[in-house]
Amino acid sequence: MCGIFGVYNYYGDVGEFRQRALDLSKKLRHRGPDWSGCIVADNNIVCHERLAIVGVDTGAQPLTNADESIVLTVNGEIYNHKKLEAELKQPTSFKTHSDCEVILHMYSEIGTDVCAKLDGMFSWALLDRRSAKSRLVAARDPIGITTLYIGRVSAHPETVFIASELKSLNEECDQIDEFPPGHYFDSEDGQFHRYFKPDWWTPERIATAPVDYRQLRESLTAAVRKRLMAEVPYGVLLSGGLDSSLISSIAVREAARISASAQSDTEDIDTRGARYFPRMHSFSIGLPGAPDLIAARKVAKFLRTAHHELTYTVQEGLDAVADVIYHLETYDVTTIRASTPMYLMSRKIKSTGVKMVLSGEGADEVFGGYLYFHYAPNADDFHKETVNRVHNLHTSDCLRANKSTMAWGLEARVPFLDKEFLQVAMNVRPEDKQCSKDLMEKAIIRRAFDVEFEGAGFTPEELAKGPYLPRDVLWRQKEQFSDGVGYSWIDSLKEWAERRVSDEAMAAVHERFPYDTPSTKEAYLYRELFEQHFPQQACLKSVVRWVPRTDWGCSADPSGRAQKIHDKAY
Repeated sequence: MCGIFGVYNYYGDVGEFRQRALDLSKKLRHRGPDWSGCIVADNNIVCHERLAIVGVDTGAQPLTNADESIVLTVNGEIYNHKKLEAELKQPTSFKTHSDCEVILHMYSEIGTDVCAKLDGMFSWALLDRRSAKSRLVAARDPIGITTLYIGRVSAHPETVFIASELKSLNEECDQIDEFPPGHYFDSEDGQFHRYFKPDWWTPERIATAPVDYRQLRESLTAAVRKRLMAEVPYGVLLSGGLDSSLISSIAVREAARISASAQSDTEDIDTRGARYFPRMHSFSIGLPGAPDLIAARKVAKFLRTAHHELTYTVQEGLDAVADVIYHLETYDVTTIRASTPMYLMSRKIKSTGVKMVLSGEGADEVFGGYLYFHYAPNADDFHKETVNRVHNLHTSDCLRANKSTMAWGLEARVPFLDKEFLQVAMNVRPEDKQCSKDLMEKAIIRRAFDVEFEGAGFTPEELAKGPYLPRDVLWRQKEQFSDGVGYSWIDSLKEWAERRVSDEAMAAVHERFPYDTPSTKEAYLYRELFEQHFPQQACLKSVVRWVPRTDWGCSADPSGRAQKIHDKAY
């Protein structure tokens, strides 16, 4: 994972702008502290801030082909790079061991069709100089796990700015848009083109496939396995909830498989680019006595991970909020509540030498895991909401996971958002996903990994390996991260805002914030802190607020604890 910045068809003297471009790129230095690179080509500038995970010794960017007629800067990981290398028709000499270089060579052969072939998380910008006028092609991964923005100057519409974060664009551009996931941009027509077109993407198409527990289990296991591709120490984020605990359990098993395969004469899995480290590291955070800390400790003991437990005080969290808003580039209440402990934890993780972690984001959207899904009026509406939540992950949990970790140069990988796993999970009929007063949310993924559930289809050999998780963890009720780190965290944020924002200020809130007006003092405070760094209207419009479906009769407060179903359903 890295930071990318580029300027295409600059309207002024590109030589004079080079230093300014470097200064703007340096605003992303926290994302890639291992290397900085810059190429000036004609009236274009391509910059890169690198975090080395794969191809550590040779993967410096920007990348170029043999005659430097194609220049590429990439943020992300391409898990199927070896497969793609084998598909190249022309003899190709690779300059690096980077998993990302294959994009350049595939583009050279098949053009923008390369986008749909990539399996991974990525944002990239490519400059094709082979014709009289250079061509810019930029792309973002299908779900928006990585972050990317595109900016313009209204007086010079032919110039295009590309960057991983808002902070590299807002001082130069008066028009900024979030780059849509699953699309590529082509300067030849100035348009975005959707390349990710799975059959489940349209909410109105209701899934009809009955759940296949074995297929669900095997596809998620494969998603975890491919994400262990790393040449640096890695670990898992372990909150003690279902999602992170399940990913941790699978990762421990698959890392052991990689180790065994690497030591044997017969490899039954692809271990290229994956290096095994003797003991998995796990990380958790919370206020003293937090529910997540207690549950995570139990899981870590069960999985025998090298566990790192971080406690923080309410004051430490409050002191970090302003920095979190700067790095997250949002004023959304839910995102800030959850991002602050994740931000603090990422700082601790980076200090241990771990540079990549697996995380459990996405499961709640895919399986309807938020407690407000209990109020879905029917199966069709339940399904449509899961699809819409996946559509908008790039505005919420993906943004949080990416920017909270990358603030400290830590990469987070999210197996639940693997596109092959999504193809399986999003096509399961909603009747099999729905929760009720008698059935816990996300029951089908719990059952898929429950060795006591007869319908899960475990073989005798699999059963002999024992359970994936302690049963009370596998069937633990959903706690949203901002709740699980300690109930007093959200309460303290509300009290803090109450002290900082006067009743008079709140009474005049529509005058102070006429656009997307805050409805609470907490939201008011976050908006005020956001506009200290990002006052431009273009930045405000980039923010999407996360709210439950109040039209289903549930609480407007995004905290899971605010839903009546919490602790009452089972």
